[in-house]
Parts: sequence; structure tokens; C-alpha cells
Amino acid sequence: MKINPIHKASCHCGAVQFELSLPNGLDDPRRCDCSMCQRRGAIVASVTLDGIKIIKGEDKLSLYQFNTMMAKHYFCSVCGIYTHHQRRSNPTQYGFNVACLEGVNALKLKDIPTYDGVNHPSDNEESKL
Repeated sequence: MKINPIHKASCHCGAVQFELSLPNGLDDPRRCDCSMCQRRGAIVASVTLDGIKIIKGEDKLSLYQFNTMMAKHYFCSVCGIYTHHQRRSNPTQYGFNVACLEGVNALKLKDIPTYDGVNHPSDNEESKL
């Protein structure tokens, strides 16, 4: 039987608290160089849509969308910290801010790849339509 560890996470002020189901630990940690990620500078990892549960402050989450309006970026409306986003490249996943994980210093993670978000794969697919 595989144990499915639950990890606690929150924004800076604690108004938004959530739990992540990470049975494989940090799945696909990465940075991205799209216009949004360049500015927020977060390391993100992947979780399935049912792998995140907001346990406090859902009403404090604000939604930001831009460009194609497909990705859904969430942040705390009190402290401004980006918590997670529903991916444009894979809408069955959330990317979450690794720095929100309790007890994790994302700045100490090594060898985090940077994905090419400037040339997003969905842009190429959409331009073929």
C-alpha cells in the first residue's frame, strides 16, 4: 500500500492555507521564463487538480488571467503571495509555489530547470488552427 503524504502550505500572512497531496514528493519542479513567471520568480511543482485542498481562506484568493485567459493564477488578496495556478499547458494540473510549503526554503533547491514559457507549446498549437 502506497502512503499518500499530505503537505501543509500557506501564503505569507496565513490567510490562505492549503494541503497538497504529493505522493512522489516535488513533481517536476521548475522555473519558467514567461512574462508572468519572470516577474514572480517562483519555483513551481506539479499537483493534480484533486491534489490540492484549500482549507482556509478560499474567499481571500484572487484570480488573475491574461493573454489567452486559459491559465488561472491565484494569489492571496491580503499579502499578495502567488499560491498556485491551473496550467495552460496541462489544465489537469496545478502548478504550486514551492516556497509556500511549510518547512521548505525554495532558495536552497538545486538544479531547477527553466522552461521556455516565452515560446509556450500551446502558442504553437493555437497558431496552427
